[in-house]
Amino acid sequence: MNMASVEGRRSLRGQVQERLREAMVAGELEPGEIYSAPKLAQQFGVSPTPVREAMMELAGEGFVEPLRHRGYRVVELSESTLAEVTEVRALLEVPAVGRVAELVGAQAERYAGTVDELRGVAETLIRTAAAGELQQFIAADMRFHLGLLGILDNEVLLEEVRRLRRRTRLYGLRAMAEAGTLAATAREHHELLDQIEAGDRAAAEALMRRHLGHVRGVWAGRPED
Repeated sequence: MNMASVEGRRSLRGQVQERLREAMVAGELEPGEIYSAPKLAQQFGVSPTPVREAMMELAGEGFVEPLRHRGYRVVELSESTLAEVTEVRALLEVPAVGRVAELVGAQAERYAGTVDELRGVAETLIRTAAAGELQQFIAADMRFHLGLLGILDNEVLLEEVRRLRRRTRLYGLRAMAEAGTLAATAREHHELLDQIEAGDRAAAEALMRRHLGHVRGVWAGRPED
């Protein structure tokens, strides 16, 4: 078998898998609904094979449930699981962001380029929030937070945060975009960078904790705690 074709197939499957995951996180593929591989393949402009392969991977992650001869049902994240995921994220991300603030505040010149790049991603978040481009918003949000934590140069931390963020379902995201409140949440990323550049660990941690509260509350379609 041609290795280039194998790698190309893996790459296509990975792209489809990421797009499907983002659509589920954003609530564009709705919990409880059943989706067929051929229909999704037509929507993505690919053959059904990479969609089926991607769906089986997502089934292993708990995103979907395969239904024989019917397709795949999107699994709803329970409130208790959402609470547990958000709690673990807070335990990891809040102090990590505080440590980033200390590093950047103490070595501003060293991290100036990284902060500038993150400012650009923050602008993308504001633009996509205003336009209601939810999958693009989700992708940019992942880039921002992993890029920020990447300053700590800890691959184990990044992989765990990536895994936990992928488990989150933002059921209220479309409603926030339509109401215009998603843009306000997006602007918090610039505020967070301001606090990090100032080396204000306490303020950065407080904002990160509040930011995660959106995931637990409004972003999940439930009242915030």
